This record gives sequence, structure tokens and C-alpha cells, in this order.
Amino acid sequence: MKMLINSPESVVADALRGLAAAHPELNVDVERQVVVRRDAREGGRVGLVSGGGSGHEPLHAGFVGYGMLSAACPGEVFTSPVPDQMLRAASAVEAGQGVLFVVKNYTGDVLNFQMAAELAEEDGVRVERVLVDDDVAVTDSTYTAGRRGTGATLFVEKIAGAAAEEGAPLEQVAAIARRVNESSRSFGVALSACTTPAKGGPTFDLPDGELELGVGIHGEPGRERRAMMPAREIAEVAVDAVLEELGQVAPADGPVLALVNGMGATPLLELYGFHAEVARLLEARGVAVARTLVGNYVTSLDMAGCSVTLCRADAETLRLWDAPVQTAALRWGR
Repeated sequence: MKMLINSPESVVADALRGLAAAHPELNVDVERQVVVRRDAREGGRVGLVSGGGSGHEPLHAGFVGYGMLSAACPGEVFTSPVPDQMLRAASAVEAGQGVLFVVKNYTGDVLNFQMAAELAEEDGVRVERVLVDDDVAVTDSTYTAGRRGTGATLFVEKIAGAAAEEGAPLEQVAAIARRVNESSRSFGVALSACTTPAKGGPTFDLPDGELELGVGIHGEPGRERRAMMPAREIAEVAVDAVLEELGQVAPADGPVLALVNGMGATPLLELYGFHAEVARLLEARGVAVARTLVGNYVTSLDMAGCSVTLCRADAETLRLWDAPVQTAALRWGR
């Protein structure tokens, strides 16, 4: 497999050096693998910290900046960051109002963020943790107990980040983040396997002419494999799976935020075509779409495929979603 890298060992450090060169508004500690917004301690606001294995870019470092994350901790490819990274990030953003950890539901992330929270609290930093577990495809997987954390991570980080930017206290920011997670559901589809730099080949076997319904962002198995289908049929499986679970946790009469997210190797030509099918299905099912985002935001290296995330949105959710944001990967209104 051909990759635009120097070596598997340096791929994360090289990417962080590139991020630093492209975005001088960020403090990027390449050696310790922590990315912090330069004004993180200004204004006395709650600090938002997230992180996870690299390979899902722009998640999470691409979402550090005004109106979103205060800091991110990138781990090695598909590997959780370590507690020292998280503790360093919390210390860098603490401005007297406490820190919120946004944690995707993967065993390594959960354990390491919990340890970091305990260490931070020993140092006098108030910490709240919010677990993102929006994937409806499977209840448990190789990496998780319970649902996996996927596309809703973007919604949580954006909306909670806007609340923190407005000066909301830690308990309120955490409550908003939990409400967004509880109101969100996702479903992913893989058309090909992803390739990790260390392996240099596909991480799982997906035969030609087949797709994986409900795949995880690390290539974890989903619900089933089927023969390749047209976009309209794939969209129907994904939308129905999301709406079935979303209807159990949120009122069915409100609008939704919709994310059609590429897994890394699917071009926008295909993603917009797929979104047309998602929009058609939602209209047919009487679901109003208040805001839409289409693109590569929570990826899986070079996997071909996509995911659909829907979040039931009330007036406050929409206001915070529309609030200005300025990060490397998401920006509007400022």
C-alpha cells in the first residue's frame, strides 16, 4: 500500500508538526502529543478536553479552537492517548471553572480519561466526564461495553463548546453535552477496509462486491455483510436503524441535526449523492432537518464508506449549534 508518510513510527508526530505549521493559533506539543488553543485560559471559561486514537482526523485536534475544544490529546493510530496527555491538557486549559472531558466509549479511552480525571482532581481541578455512545449498530464490541462513540462526538464538542464559550458553568456544560449525546444516534457503513501505517495493508477482510453494515470507526464488525447495494438502499438501512433507536429516547416531533460523514476515502461527489437519499428518506418519514453537515469529520483512515448521525434538536441546541466556531476543520459565523 502506498502512503504519503515518512515512516509508520513518525506518522502522528509528522502530522502534528504539519498542524502546527498550518495553524499558528494553536499550541502544538509534538513530543507530548497535546494540542491547545492559545487563548485557552482567557475569559475564565470551562475547559473542554477530548482525544482518542489518531486516524480519525479531523477528530479531535481539528476541532480545537474558538467555540469548540480547548485541547485535544491525539494517541497513536487507533490507540488511546495516555493519562499523562490528558492531565497535561487539563492543566493547560484550567481557568478556575473546571474541565469537561468528552470521551468516546472505547475501553482504553474510558479507563485513561477516568484515571486522568482522578489525578486532576487530586491537583484541585474540578472535572466532569461525558461519555459519547451514539452508535446503534451493536450493543457491545471488541473495544467497548455498550454502544460505540462515533459521529455524535462532533455534535457534543460543538454544542458544549459553544455553551462554554458563553460562560456557562461546568455542571451546565456537562448537562448540555449529555443531553446532546442522549439525543443522537449513528450508523456506519464500510465499502472497504482501512489501512493502518504499521500494518501497511487492510485491517480486515471485506471481499469485493460486499459491504459491512454497522461498521465501527476502527473497522470493528457491524450487524451484517451484504452484497453491494445502490446508495438509496444503503441509506434506507442506515436511516431506519437510527430513527428506530432515536424514537425511543427523544420526542419524534422536533427537527434534527443531520451529519453525513465520510469515513476517509469517499469523495464528496458520492457523499452528497448519498445525502440526497438520506434527505429524501427523512422527508418521507416526516422528520424535519434543521441543519446539515456533509463531509469527512470522523474518519477511519482510508476506509471507503460513510455514517449517518441524527440529533434531535430543541431551540437551545440549534442556537448553540449556530454559534460562531473557528477551528481547523469547522468554522462559521466569526
